[in-house]
Amino acid sequence: MLFERIVAEGLAQNSYLIGSGGRAAVIDPRRDCEVYPGIARRNNVTITHIFETHRNEDYVTGSLELKERTGAEIFHGANAAFAYGKPVREGDRFTIGSLDLEVQETPGHTEESISVVVRDREVSDTPFMVFCGDTLFAGDIARTDFYGPGRNAEMAGKIFDSITGKILTLGEGVIICPAHGAGSVCGGDIADHPFTTAGYEKQTNPLLQKGRDEFIAARKEETPYVPPYFRKMEQYNLNGAPLLPREPFPGYLSIGDVNRIRKEGCQVVDIRAPTSFGAGHIPDSISIWREGIPSFAGWFLDYETPIIIVDDFNQGLDQVSRHFVRLGYDNLAGVLLGGFPAWTKAAQDIATIPTFSVQELKRRLETESPFLLDVRDMKNWRNVGHIRGARHIYIGELPGHISEIPENEPVVICCDAGYKGGLGASILARHNYRNVTNVLGGMTAWKQAGYPIEP
Repeated sequence: MLFERIVAEGLAQNSYLIGSGGRAAVIDPRRDCEVYPGIARRNNVTITHIFETHRNEDYVTGSLELKERTGAEIFHGANAAFAYGKPVREGDRFTIGSLDLEVQETPGHTEESISVVVRDREVSDTPFMVFCGDTLFAGDIARTDFYGPGRNAEMAGKIFDSITGKILTLGEGVIICPAHGAGSVCGGDIADHPFTTAGYEKQTNPLLQKGRDEFIAARKEETPYVPPYFRKMEQYNLNGAPLLPREPFPGYLSIGDVNRIRKEGCQVVDIRAPTSFGAGHIPDSISIWREGIPSFAGWFLDYETPIIIVDDFNQGLDQVSRHFVRLGYDNLAGVLLGGFPAWTKAAQDIATIPTFSVQELKRRLETESPFLLDVRDMKNWRNVGHIRGARHIYIGELPGHISEIPENEPVVICCDAGYKGGLGASILARHNYRNVTNVLGGMTAWKQAGYPIEP
């Protein structure tokens, strides 16, 4: 049996290729899908089946891309109106060599969610593994809020029943292959385990220690963040995203190109660290560091206005462009040739964002009263604590709360380590705030310095 797990970094998204007898299936492929035909070629197999376990919200699925390259058939759960592929229902079976793939309908995360149970008939009729999509994770259970608060209890009940009545009944040793790992926005506290088993989750998953009513009651109280780009992903994944060009890298832009596009209207995304961004950047840039693109681009960037990427030395841009492609951003205009150093050497206008050390922040708070804005997520705000007098607004929700931040007072932004603070400062600067400072090191440095923290 051929089996490989493929991880899309940043999104913590898992896809899988499984094969036998010269044929293979791919489960939950990513949009930049050349990796799957590559694995198939190396192992002399043909990809014949593509399974999407559900309509994804956090990335563009790669089914249509992979079908275009391989001719494989796409299969979806029947309880959503997909504009492509074939619907499957409970009990549908597929044969790939010695492998038997059986569909289970496992609603809860979404109505059409399915799991794919694998048996290797060459060995046994006992279930060997299950691809359960976003239904069950290692140490966590998928969110159930996508249909609104009015249906949260209903969907929580469905996912509880799907897990306890179907997935966990496959056998203690069955291998659980989830669609996401630690760091995904589709779960709250996913364990950093590549795989898990039904028996292990029964014993260790804290959510599975609750009874059905207790589980539903807890879920009704949860209010996870919902990035605005989720709606675009749902639209793409139901109706089919545009096919990618064979070379998704957008190409380079001269300084003249950048200035022309800026006059016409664009989104300049500076992917450098907040220290570099603070020292100097193209005016009106948005500061989203490289590793932060998968998590934060979807909160702040639209899908129509051209995007220009600015870095230091034009290195590692293939991975950067992949981050945008996986989020459906096909409006990349290009990358500034030579990076920000080329911009400064050409004597172009620059803007700056002042920065504080935590020592400087403590001194200022002892003698001054700046507006201290904490942009961490609610979990860290509650669990780690905060600086006395800080006002909490999560970074993703900052644009909707701009009016709550005084324009004519000094604003100091604090986050976990300074990265989201730089992003927040760049958003405020785009709204004409002129006295904004980012705290480098954030709460991590504040705690390290031994300064007081309020619960």
